Amino acid sequence: MSFQHKHVLGIEQMTKEDIQIILDTADSFKEINSREIKKVPTLRGKTIINAFFEASTRTRLSFEIAGKRLSADTVNISGSTSSVVKGETLEDTAKNIEAMAPDIIVIRHGHSGAPHYLSERVGCSVVNAGDGAHEHPSQALLDLMTMREHKGSIDGLEVAIVGDITHSRVARSDIYALTRMGAKVRLCGPGTMMPIGIELLGNVEVFTDIREAIEGADVVMMLRIQMERQSNILLPSLREYARFYGLNPTNLKLAKPDAIVMHPGPMNRGVEISSAVADGGQNVILDQVENGVATRMALLYLVSGVESMQTND
Repeated sequence: MSFQHKHVLGIEQMTKEDIQIILDTADSFKEINSREIKKVPTLRGKTIINAFFEASTRTRLSFEIAGKRLSADTVNISGSTSSVVKGETLEDTAKNIEAMAPDIIVIRHGHSGAPHYLSERVGCSVVNAGDGAHEHPSQALLDLMTMREHKGSIDGLEVAIVGDITHSRVARSDIYALTRMGAKVRLCGPGTMMPIGIELLGNVEVFTDIREAIEGADVVMMLRIQMERQSNILLPSLREYARFYGLNPTNLKLAKPDAIVMHPGPMNRGVEISSAVADGGQNVILDQVENGVATRMALLYLVSGVESMQTND
């Protein structure tokens, strides 16, 4: 099997085999991150532009580190330091970037569909690092990598995702990826933060009671409230939200004894997750961060064309 996609725009377009190839490739790259010299010449001569028009810590850093560990030339631009603040359109920005002959553009943008729009207007590969409330494919893939490491297989897992589902691109990508790989997804959150018809995306069940959602779960993933994407106030108070939808040591006991706790970050301690759980023995949150580098190395490698060139030798 080989990876046939020029771009990585979302999980929705991927097959089970695509996801499997990415996870297996990420596994092979993870070892590099534990070496004394954390670098291989795989993408030497390739140029990667990380264009982040939204704030980011983990995603931006791990894409930059991933590119550098593959020996690519990486260049970072942000919305606040680009000509977008002067009124330049995304298309004009993209055309100017393309004129400098990059091989891959990694883009995070506040508008859903921006990476797709970009991919139709440039000749190089485009990787979606998060677009609006639409998708965040690399996050979903590193989540699956972490689950597979800790649980052995994704097939058959009961995964509870709790929080602001409506505005979460992570939730949407995770639903596509998890159900495609044979897991069952339980979604939980206030009715004001649960999109109508979300269960139609796959093997998904919707709950409004966190205790019912996490009972017997293998994986509990907590999501923050995305205030920046809400035009109206969707809950009475953060204190009330924490009371009814926050993960704490008491309700975590309802999950399986060996359940793992995940969070894509950034965490709001005391709101969707208590410090006792965030720092507890069941959390694998830093494993997610570590796997983010390996997963993004895999994505950059697979869309770069290096794999096909090596296959043809």
